[in-house]
Amino acid sequence: MRENIGLLLSKRAMLSGEREAYVDAGGGPRLTYAELAGRSSRVGRALESLGVSSGDRVVLLCRNRVEFVESYFAAARIGAIVVPVNWRLAPAEVGFIVEDSGAEAVLFDAEFAGVARELGERFSGKARPRHWIAVGGNEGLPAETVGYEELCSSAGTGEPTVGAWGDAPLYIMYTSGTTGRPKGAVHTHESALWACITIEQTVDLRHGDRYLIGTPLFHVAALTPLTTNVHRGATNIVMAAFDPVLSWQAIERERVTAMLAVPAMLAAMLPLARQDPVDHSALRWIMTGAAPVPPKLVEAYGAIGIAVTQVYGLSETCGPACVVGPDDIGRNPASTGRPFFHTSVRVVRDDGTDADTGESGEIWVAGRHLMKEYWNRPEETREVLADGWLRTGDIGFVDADGMVTICDRKKDMIISGGENVYPAEIESALLEHPAVADAAVIGVADERWGERPLAFVVRRGDQATAEELIEWCRSRLAAFKVPRTIEFIDAIPRNPSGKILKRILRERRAKAE
Repeated sequence: MRENIGLLLSKRAMLSGEREAYVDAGGGPRLTYAELAGRSSRVGRALESLGVSSGDRVVLLCRNRVEFVESYFAAARIGAIVVPVNWRLAPAEVGFIVEDSGAEAVLFDAEFAGVARELGERFSGKARPRHWIAVGGNEGLPAETVGYEELCSSAGTGEPTVGAWGDAPLYIMYTSGTTGRPKGAVHTHESALWACITIEQTVDLRHGDRYLIGTPLFHVAALTPLTTNVHRGATNIVMAAFDPVLSWQAIERERVTAMLAVPAMLAAMLPLARQDPVDHSALRWIMTGAAPVPPKLVEAYGAIGIAVTQVYGLSETCGPACVVGPDDIGRNPASTGRPFFHTSVRVVRDDGTDADTGESGEIWVAGRHLMKEYWNRPEETREVLADGWLRTGDIGFVDADGMVTICDRKKDMIISGGENVYPAEIESALLEHPAVADAAVIGVADERWGERPLAFVVRRGDQATAEELIEWCRSRLAAFKVPRTIEFIDAIPRNPSGKILKRILRERRAKAE
């Protein structure tokens, strides 16, 4: 397929130039498609003026703001590969992604100037990004840093080059790895476009819809809807960061018709809807996923007249896998629905054969929206991609109606507030402490976040306290990965091959409760 995601914005501007493309829910810029496309072209020319070209990696370390959006489409147009980075990560984690991706340029919010300075020191004397671009000013930053507005205003006129098509990489989205090191899922212009197409053919998304984005744009759960809305001709109502009060205000004021919210977001919004109801008559549905969805939460929203539909997806699928579509709303609140239109799903036994109806197995997904590979990780790529199928590592079953239910995770991943947390990352950080002899991490239920990590630690002597180890983790990991509870034990249970027996730890925790 000969397509470029950056050109979607230009084409939408040609067809729907006067329609609102971007609205800052907090009272910032409101831009039509014509205005947003013009700004994005200016960014593309600015990147070209720096020498950024097809195949170069451009890191975006930004909150949800118009500069992220216009830079994403600009980089896509000229063929640069976008690397959206979770700004909640610790500087060392961001540094790993910058280094692993081989970034040519880092575009960052001025509020992350401290991270940028640490990165600059980290890469001193090494191969490092050549360009550092600060959004919102560059005061107090190294002389090599250029201000975003200054760079764009001097970029000249004319349309930037179209530098990539089809199967060329569009972005690298880093996800936490089971070995403790993040790995980058590479999506192409083609896979991103097919994600848009399969969403549009499956869910009730309409030309002219007004879609509220409250999840971070570094997530596939926001970046794919953003791209789909441009492709479909919808308006993006964007929050800089999720806020339950602002969410309801935006739903009423902007006549929001659709949105996506992880269960923790829905749980935070629900009490407000009961205490101080707003006009949500334009809102047809809220899509939710990224963590187990309590059926009672779906029912509670139904009681106030809002349809909540479950979705199941992964970074590796560019989002789509299964969804509760318009015809299935309310049929099975525990189910994540059926495969998207241009998506196939299998439930597979350990021996590779298809499971029977109602029988649990690993979920495999196929479709033209699958990732191309993990960046520079051929072995990990071969482990999950085989004969056109993605082995998700998630366990589920298909019922007699053909609907999929997720019942467990084959991997040890913890999902906390919609964020993926792998115990191996936390265990690795703990084992770096000189007073830690061994460590294991499990997920435990949390009313607010769905799950949270709990660490079991074997100490060398008694010199380390729980508070000290928590602070140690906080200096090395993003806040959402830091365990709030540490339990000291005499030994970590392991099988003969050395694998941690987390079942025993979960049983121990259950008995303690």
